[in-house]
Amino acid sequence: MVKKSSQQRDLFESERSFRLLVEGVADYALYMLDPNGIITSWNIGGERIKGYSPQEILGEHFSRFYTETDRTNGKPARALGIAREQGRYEEEGWRVRKDGTFFWASVVIDPIYEDGKLVGFAKITRDITERRETQLKLEAMQTQLAESQKFDALGQLTGGVAHDFNNLLMIISGSLHILRKAAPDDSKFQRAILAIDTATRRGAALTGQLLTFARRQSVNPQPIRFGDRVEAIREVLHAGVGSAVRLAFEIERDLWPVKADVSELETGLLNLVINARDAMPNGGTVTIGAHNTVLNDPLHSGEYVAITVADTGLGIPSDVVDKIFEPFFTTKPVGKGTGLGLSQVHGFAHQAGGTVKVASELGKGTTFTILLPRETATAPVEALEVGPVRGSGTVLLVEDNPDVALVSIGLLEQLGYRVHRVSDAESALREIENTGVDLVFSDIVMPGKMDGLGLAHRLRQIRPNLPVLLATGYSEAAADVRGDFPILRKPYEIHELSEAISKLPR
Repeated sequence: MVKKSSQQRDLFESERSFRLLVEGVADYALYMLDPNGIITSWNIGGERIKGYSPQEILGEHFSRFYTETDRTNGKPARALGIAREQGRYEEEGWRVRKDGTFFWASVVIDPIYEDGKLVGFAKITRDITERRETQLKLEAMQTQLAESQKFDALGQLTGGVAHDFNNLLMIISGSLHILRKAAPDDSKFQRAILAIDTATRRGAALTGQLLTFARRQSVNPQPIRFGDRVEAIREVLHAGVGSAVRLAFEIERDLWPVKADVSELETGLLNLVINARDAMPNGGTVTIGAHNTVLNDPLHSGEYVAITVADTGLGIPSDVVDKIFEPFFTTKPVGKGTGLGLSQVHGFAHQAGGTVKVASELGKGTTFTILLPRETATAPVEALEVGPVRGSGTVLLVEDNPDVALVSIGLLEQLGYRVHRVSDAESALREIENTGVDLVFSDIVMPGKMDGLGLAHRLRQIRPNLPVLLATGYSEAAADVRGDFPILRKPYEIHELSEAISKLPR
């Protein structure tokens, strides 16, 4: 009799210790259900995670922790059925607290048998919302990194192609200028020259879009008030959408200024507007909007201006949306698009320190959002255009491509300059020692140990008062100039060359 009493006492103490352990666990909701899903026990973890006291929840059905959709779909009963048939039920999903808020839960349900008969279920729930959010952020960053690496690889390819193509365009446009002055007054000849000129300009525009995508376009960033820029090109935007499409504006009054290249911003906006127009073959509305926003993103955080272009068109299929910013990708018919408009927008936004996002729903339309960092500096007064100015003196031309050099010499001579030409930086330094030079005009990309930018820095040390103008069709080095030296983009025309020279410090 004494032995039996001792065993009962030990069993009682063991059960009491286990009950205290279960009831004291705060990080997990540990509770029991009867075979029908009625809650028969409750611990402090359940109260902390789900918000119910034991008096409120004991005797209630555990389905109240599920979302309304899950209850309608019969998920609670299905979970108990799986636990009973397979010996365990595990899942992650949304659950609902007493106050109606949602949390992401890790759930385990085990059946409990006594003498071969089901007497209930043991249920363990853990709140893993924070872990899930961290995992989603990590996956988003990994996706963004993969996209960035893909676009960087495409950028290197397109940048190299654009560099060579710009040199070809430089030869064509420069030679065309010389031909135009000597051309006979024949209508067929003049039409041919006009066609070549138009094609050259089109090629230069396409190459510029390639370089913007590659983020290797030499740009002139400056503080911009977006509302003012929209007003300046309002007529161009209206012409871009045509008569069948309505153009609306929703621009916040106290919009922060941004810092970007004016030309690239206007080109990107026009590209988005034209893209929106093409997505609405039966007409519709394109809305240009802008508002201030504060981002808290792993890659972009701080104060930004969100520029939106929204249409009411066909929308973009999900299998296409990941490809739309790739150069030459287009869903338009042959001859209706180059596939470079959206890639230009992508490159412009990232080169300006921001990003571009797209949200689309089939049959309801698409919204593109360009996010540009807020600029705190004051926007400058825009300078008036300077016409071609005839010059004098000696220019040292540093250009390794003989065909490009021939064209550049012709343009400089037409402006009134005497020209000496060398093919590399080392030769340029020797020429400057032996010859009187009033100006150095150098390409950035050159053979040898020193490129054009290195030459410019060297000349600043030994001849600080000698004006230096750099030219490039594309260059990694151009990104490092940062306003130290003026850069003329290839292909350039005679009036652009004249204006660049006239602005050099003397």
